[in-house]
Amino acid sequence: MTPRTPSRYDDRRRTFPALEPLAGEEFASSWWGNAWVEALEDTALDRARLTRGRAYAGRGHVDAITVTPGRVMAYVHGTRPRPYRTEIRLHTLTDDDWNDFLAAAAARPDHIAALLDKDVPHALAAVADLLPTPGDLIPDCSCPDDGYPCKHAAALCYQTARLLDEDPFVLFLMRGRGEREILADLSHRNATRSAAERTGAAAAVPLPTVPAHEALAPRTLPALPPPFPAPSHPGRPPAYPHTPGAPDPLALDLLATEAAARAHTLLTTGHDPTAQLTQWQDAVRLAAAHPGSGLTASTRALYRDLAAATDHTPTDLARAVAAWRQGGRAALAVLEEPWDPPAGPFDRARPALIAADFPHFRPWRNHLSTRSLQLRFGRDGLWYGYESDPDREDWWPRGTPDADPVGALTALLDR
Repeated sequence: MTPRTPSRYDDRRRTFPALEPLAGEEFASSWWGNAWVEALEDTALDRARLTRGRAYAGRGHVDAITVTPGRVMAYVHGTRPRPYRTEIRLHTLTDDDWNDFLAAAAARPDHIAALLDKDVPHALAAVADLLPTPGDLIPDCSCPDDGYPCKHAAALCYQTARLLDEDPFVLFLMRGRGEREILADLSHRNATRSAAERTGAAAAVPLPTVPAHEALAPRTLPALPPPFPAPSHPGRPPAYPHTPGAPDPLALDLLATEAAARAHTLLTTGHDPTAQLTQWQDAVRLAAAHPGSGLTASTRALYRDLAAATDHTPTDLARAVAAWRQGGRAALAVLEEPWDPPAGPFDRARPALIAADFPHFRPWRNHLSTRSLQLRFGRDGLWYGYESDPDREDWWPRGTPDADPVGALTALLDR
């Protein structure tokens, strides 16, 4: 009887059994797992499909997941008896990209130790495009749904985030290299580097010395050089890792960036731009300055935390952010502080609107309103546009402030 040949281990193909249903709501706790989820959510064209896909993943509708370079595949159960074949594709790194990544990892023992501990340093991930960006994940599914992504592809993405959370080498495999291949390359580079360092140390020239009596002899120090000129722009803070029990890295990055901007302004002008703001005003300013857009996980977390810290709801904060982006502190005051303007520009506003064929505005204090449009007169002499669903008192700041009420209304209608 001919003996069986042992199957060869394929380092570039890994299959993971179907994951257990998820009781909680978070599919990732590592910073790279959350980056994967954010890339999916920032790419999605339909939030409802994401919600259904998240529910599918949480209930365990995704079968075993197979990961190969540039591809993640699984069968996902939907409403029909037969599951759908679902894929997520992303590009692999070039040989030059891998060389840069591995050289950077081998250059620092702490990077190698982190990788062996299933951790990915932020600085190392920045060397090559390891993490997906919006549009980098390309879904494909055998279902008839033409959503981008469909709920089955979204479910696969969420479950894949759980795999990445446990083992970042899954991400490396998606980008083209298996775990054994990477570790073997790092071991070779580390051995070569150590040998070169030992050879260099043996041939090193002894450092020059200074006699003690010369070092301690009295001497006159030269005058200090003039101070360096202020930098042209604030510096960027370092990247903060996501570790269990540590503060949220997004919040740390946001606060550090704000501190750097305030310090730069104080250094160059002598004035603190936020010293006169209340806690609520500063929270609105922070949220308005957040570079993210849409209902991403990071944006929802930021709004939730800032609103809770100032005894407001996330909706209150979102409305205040819209006002701040409309006109800063003055626009926020217009949103929150009705007042009785003196005769003059306010009294002339209605005749000007009637002359421009807008006759249906009703006055109340500093407001002029129709069923769905509103103009508010600010203490700065500008008119601010607002919109609401018809016959509902749910006004949201819109448009661009203008000294002319007709101009403010035109900007609102032309949006």
